[in-house]
Amino acid sequence: MGETLIEFKNYSFRYHEQSEPTLKNIDLKIERGEKVLILGPSGSGKSTLGNCINGLIPFAHKGDISGTLTVSGIENKKSSLFELSNHVGTVLQDSDGQFIGLSVGEDIAFALENDLIPQQEMKERVQSIAQIVDMGSFLDQNPHELSGGQKQRVSLAGVMVDDVDILLFDEPLANLDPRTGKVAIELIDDISKDDKTIIIIEHRLEDVLHRPVDRIVVMNEGQIIMDDTPANVLSSGILGKYGIREPLYLTAARYAGISINSDMHPESLDDFRIEDCKDQLLNWYESNYIRHSENPQNPLLEIKNISFSYDGIKPVLSDISATINEGEMLSIVGKNGAGKTTLSSILCGFITPDQGQVLLEGEDLSKYSIAERATHIGIVMQNPNQMISKTMIFDEVAFGLRIRKVPEDEIEKKVFEVLRICGLYEYRNWPISALSFGQKKRVTIASILVLNPRILILDEPTAGQDYYHYSEIMEFLKSLNERGQTILLVTHDMHLMLEYTKRAIVICDGRKLADQASYEVLCDMDLTERANLKETSLFELALKAGIEDPLGFVECFIYYDRRVRQGED
Repeated sequence: MGETLIEFKNYSFRYHEQSEPTLKNIDLKIERGEKVLILGPSGSGKSTLGNCINGLIPFAHKGDISGTLTVSGIENKKSSLFELSNHVGTVLQDSDGQFIGLSVGEDIAFALENDLIPQQEMKERVQSIAQIVDMGSFLDQNPHELSGGQKQRVSLAGVMVDDVDILLFDEPLANLDPRTGKVAIELIDDISKDDKTIIIIEHRLEDVLHRPVDRIVVMNEGQIIMDDTPANVLSSGILGKYGIREPLYLTAARYAGISINSDMHPESLDDFRIEDCKDQLLNWYESNYIRHSENPQNPLLEIKNISFSYDGIKPVLSDISATINEGEMLSIVGKNGAGKTTLSSILCGFITPDQGQVLLEGEDLSKYSIAERATHIGIVMQNPNQMISKTMIFDEVAFGLRIRKVPEDEIEKKVFEVLRICGLYEYRNWPISALSFGQKKRVTIASILVLNPRILILDEPTAGQDYYHYSEIMEFLKSLNERGQTILLVTHDMHLMLEYTKRAIVICDGRKLADQASYEVLCDMDLTERANLKETSLFELALKAGIEDPLGFVECFIYYDRRVRQGED
């Protein structure tokens, strides 16, 4: 047995504003050098558990504690936030809430300044860490002006630069493109080899398992449901029961009738014993594959030769053209900083392009005000804090209807309906400040959905969502789409792109690289490399199984999976 760094003993915690405890009778040990993944649906208590470890509970978030928690030999409730910060470094889910400095360099250096590190040594360490996270050329930039993924990398650097025993990552992949997320997981893995204790709280299980973890702790309703090796957790079948998405290659194996056990090494596609089930995968594929043809589409929104630069020197978008068809749901994907969000802002009229046009059914939208465009195009921004203007949840979702003079009884009906769909109805009388980041995200989605715009743009709609709420939101968007709603999703979530959008537009460094079927994008090694995407594990599974048409296998899975989720299989 190694040295125990973190130990919960019969630990419970109740926020003062809640009637029930969020954590219930937690018993958990984490030893020095361990790498532990904490999983669970939204509201399961994952982030609360993390906040107990780093001292935000009870020193920033007040509540009632029973039982004990010791961190590096210090009893949590008898310590201080400052003392615990010398042992635990945290990368928060909401990067904006973590920034201190006026520049990226200042922010990374903050912990070193507190420790009175000599300036020359400080500069060298900051530069070194910034290069590791690919932010070396941004040291003079305001961190609040960065893209979501760049902000996450700065937060990561700010924790890595300080020499603490325990590193806690609260959804480190939420705003990262797939390849940057892969690099982040590799960085975290490299850090762990330096005898660091790593705790990762994350929904994107398959992405985290790009590098091995020692244990997976599954939580639900404030309790630990399972605490075991990745192989045992993935073969147990409990993930789906508690709203956690298993790796896609395992879902495909289950569809093929394969019984997953821990001896098959399900925790990694590299180690997965594919030899035991090749024939079943091939038989399933041959029995279910149907070549699908697409129906003709009517163009609704045309993007014609759009170019834009913020400073008049460096182009953010260069000659982008695309057609959005009436009633379709499609994805815009690409690496952080590629220009995806800028393009969305141009479509909504927040930014005027340097050249090019946006046409709605042939009509140039440049003559419309932002308010006039909003009746046709609604947008849900990536950061919910940029959209929220009211104190209470109901008032926030009702705001757009009220300024449109909708009768109050009709407002209540519409708001309640959308809150149910977004999993927020039970919180309808809550203040927004009491919500998690993921719950705030759902509030902003609800506030736009309730207005029923002609074209709906969602910037990272499922970031920070567990699989249950992800599915609930996406199934609702899908039902809207099936009734004719045109939906444009700006996303880093390759699962979302595969499952819900037939077409994807790929942007990299301000240029359009591709406009094709979603599954084709994630089976193109060159394209995924250039656009910071990641090939789907379904493609790799098909290759390992020796299936001659791996692209067809991926297409087969997508359509079969859709039928399963619709209850047809």
